[in-house]
Amino acid sequence: MSEQKLDRKLVLGMMSGTSVDGIDAALVEVTCFDRFDQVVNPIQINLKAAATFAYSADLRAEILAVCAGAPRSLAQICVLDDAIAHAFANAAQDLIQQQAIDVGLAQPLQPDLIASHGQTVYHRPPSPNLSLDRQPLEHHQNNASKFNHGLGYTVQLGRGSVIAHQTGIPTASDFRTADINLGGQGAPLAPILDWLLLSHQQLNRVCQNIGGIGNLTFLAAGGDRNAVTGWDNAPGNVLIDMATQQLFGQPFDRDGHLASQGSPNQSLVEVWLEHEFFTTPPPKSTGRELFSPAYLQALIQHCDRLQLSGHDVLATLTEFTARAIVNSYDQFLPCRPDEVLVCGGGSRNRYLMGRLSDLLAPNVFVTTTDACGVDADFKEAIAFAVLGFLCLHDLPGNLPSVTGARAEAILGRIDLPLPA
Repeated sequence: MSEQKLDRKLVLGMMSGTSVDGIDAALVEVTCFDRFDQVVNPIQINLKAAATFAYSADLRAEILAVCAGAPRSLAQICVLDDAIAHAFANAAQDLIQQQAIDVGLAQPLQPDLIASHGQTVYHRPPSPNLSLDRQPLEHHQNNASKFNHGLGYTVQLGRGSVIAHQTGIPTASDFRTADINLGGQGAPLAPILDWLLLSHQQLNRVCQNIGGIGNLTFLAAGGDRNAVTGWDNAPGNVLIDMATQQLFGQPFDRDGHLASQGSPNQSLVEVWLEHEFFTTPPPKSTGRELFSPAYLQALIQHCDRLQLSGHDVLATLTEFTARAIVNSYDQFLPCRPDEVLVCGGGSRNRYLMGRLSDLLAPNVFVTTTDACGVDADFKEAIAFAVLGFLCLHDLPGNLPSVTGARAEAILGRIDLPLPA
């Protein structure tokens, strides 16, 4: 690879996922080389600092309520939008200050750009068959289900203009809309980072994120951009976390310790995997709209009828996530990968990681992205830093082979700070 550098920027990437467990922030030096898009691994990253900043209890509760469909007025949604933006701006400022303290700088380094995903509160994937409905509004009689244009819809709160104003730093946000507008799922978006950083000349790799929702990126050996595939493939941690809170009063199953004390009911897992989400071919995406508290209660009722203990319930839900992930490989990938690189909170769940390894044995090596130099806890925040870098340089950030969009698109828009 040529060592001629196209550019180098300091970008602060931020995101909060479907677990709503806090704002992940990563200060990343991104270097792009002059043969971008022509070689394996055309960018380099240097993670300068990273941290997770918890939402206040009240703000988190309100976000979860809205995600669960609680009725709110438009005015209340606007207040929530600003509150999330302020929380993101505070997280950015705190990380910048903390990094300066850590390295002994008298004045903190100002990022060239903040790239904020915000907080998803609603996500509706596109219909399988896109069409254009030109019927007049009166024809639909206020029934939204009769609008047959087929485009998806996504809502991320925490507007970038507020972040830019509060921090004084240009802020890229609204990363999903351009892909949605081209008929894509608008998700997952991390595969661009996987392709840029984790492609391998000889090995077929899967990068498996296990956040609130699980999603994968398949990277064919050799790094062909057009061969990259990916989709949301499992409930990830969202059901496990909710069940742990309900059954044990703990926020999550640390290290999978609770699940490891139970036994999974495989017959229930088989039934749960018959849901159409798991059998539908990609591209596909999902969220709390499917894996909701009501969905969990239905699963727990199945467990109650079989008199499963709380530990057995968690073991069964964990098995559900692991089996959904592995089944998606066998159903929809051209082959099982040589390596699976796991990131997200699920990568720290030893019981879940063990089940993945067992299910993929003996020919698939399972590890975390840490082994390849990408912090597994902050990989998605790093991904949005890279997406911000691409936006700044008018480079496409989506992968149509992943999202199903009709074309590549520049993702995000940049808001500038208000003049003094």
